[in-house]
Amino acid sequence: MLSSKKKYIVNDNSGIKAQQIQFADQKQEFNKRPTKIGRRSLSRSISQSSTDSYSSAASYTDSSDDETSPRDKQQKNSKGSGDFCVKNIKQAEFGRREIEIAEQEMPALMALRKRAQGEKPLAGAKIVGCTHITAQTAVLMETLGALGAQCRWAACNIYSTLNEVAAALAESGFPVFAWKGESEDDFWWCIDRCVNVEGWQPNMILDDGGDLTHWIYKKYPNMFKKIKGIVEESVTGVHRLYQLSKAGKLCVPAMNVNDSVTKQKFDNLYCCRESILDGLKRTTDMMFGGKQVVVCGYGEVGKGCCAALKAMGSIVYVTEIDPICALQACMDGFRLVKLNEVIRQVDIVITCTGNKNVVTREHLDRMKNSCIVCNMGHSNTEIDVASLRTPELTWERVRSQVDHVIWPDGKRIVLLAEGRLLNLSCSTVPTFVLSITATTQALALIELYNAPEGRYKQDVYLLPKKMDEYVASLHLPTFDAHLTELTDEQAKYLGLNKNGPFKPNYYRCFGLLRK
Repeated sequence: MLSSKKKYIVNDNSGIKAQQIQFADQKQEFNKRPTKIGRRSLSRSISQSSTDSYSSAASYTDSSDDETSPRDKQQKNSKGSGDFCVKNIKQAEFGRREIEIAEQEMPALMALRKRAQGEKPLAGAKIVGCTHITAQTAVLMETLGALGAQCRWAACNIYSTLNEVAAALAESGFPVFAWKGESEDDFWWCIDRCVNVEGWQPNMILDDGGDLTHWIYKKYPNMFKKIKGIVEESVTGVHRLYQLSKAGKLCVPAMNVNDSVTKQKFDNLYCCRESILDGLKRTTDMMFGGKQVVVCGYGEVGKGCCAALKAMGSIVYVTEIDPICALQACMDGFRLVKLNEVIRQVDIVITCTGNKNVVTREHLDRMKNSCIVCNMGHSNTEIDVASLRTPELTWERVRSQVDHVIWPDGKRIVLLAEGRLLNLSCSTVPTFVLSITATTQALALIELYNAPEGRYKQDVYLLPKKMDEYVASLHLPTFDAHLTELTDEQAKYLGLNKNGPFKPNYYRCFGLLRK
């Protein structure tokens, strides 16, 4: 039982300093988002069929909804508050039901709530967040609230927000600014509304992709004087943090949650192993048996995708730059190729690297007719979608998050979610896996918020191993699992504490620097 605030904090007087990642292009700009477009000039890809739904996969739309931008609506919840911006506050009841379902599969967060009934380890914390707004995120936000924090939230992806869940959070009093189908201008406006509010100063950041952190650095740098730390969970965002650190511009401690073992092994691997098939099925209704697929990147996300597709009878090729991950792909029975070697013959192209321009216009021009192209990495930079927005190519919306891009000779490719994250844009992800990631985020916030002055410097840190193990232990009761305990003699022989940590701080799973 966690009986006091101190038990949330790992007893590590120095913290675990992560090695800085070396990048080939050190001149890469911090902000790599596409050029902004005005909210009144939405691209034709954001159509009526993709801007409102009662689930991330359904096409059902409330007939009472119109196409008025949420920014132009005056909405209030039942308590009279209007400090939010969602698609339709009337959807709150549907969202609450989804949140209640998610709670059943998120045992660790519910355990944290129970253990914190007599204490508030985040009392005084003012957390500004930018993540996917789903039922699972709602459980995290409400857990942070139960732990004593005040939260304001925006979405890190313009397609992944569940409108009904955002409405439920707004009805519960959370200032949420997000809806499915935002424009680029909407996206940044929502982030600004979370940050720029009179009488409220954030002191913690929870980010997924680095956009929120970037916005504060760009627009409100003085806010960092009161911010105690940043928790980042994506490859893209961690990349940005290491760039800031290397340039000497990181002015607060940051926790790299993405490279924790619980995030890498469970969210990146097991989540993607299940959700890749779900996303492809819901959008294309395709048969996987016998299809030729190339998966770009064999980190944890790539491993999960390849395992699922192979099990369904697909012929899977892998591209890699890392010889260690490449050797793993070969040992797992996959053919290692360069993309150019198979681009004309494959039926599906999946990117999983977190890099930019992995699939270029040249690749897209050479693809076979009806090739499906999608991205499982966090960033929307892996597929060069911008190169497809030219007069000679025709875009044709098929259904929500599915576009045909048609060449002059009649060839077409099937582009999913406009190159953004497939599983959260086009389907759902397993709640239990997200419970593991969300619990890791919560503990990282607690650690940074309660850390004594001087424990963490202005640098990027890896999650202490004791926290990784604690997150895992909170989920074991779901399986009626029983851990073996070391005897005193065994612990002495191994040089370990009987209660852990059982792995050294430098231990990491394969795929450390790759999503």
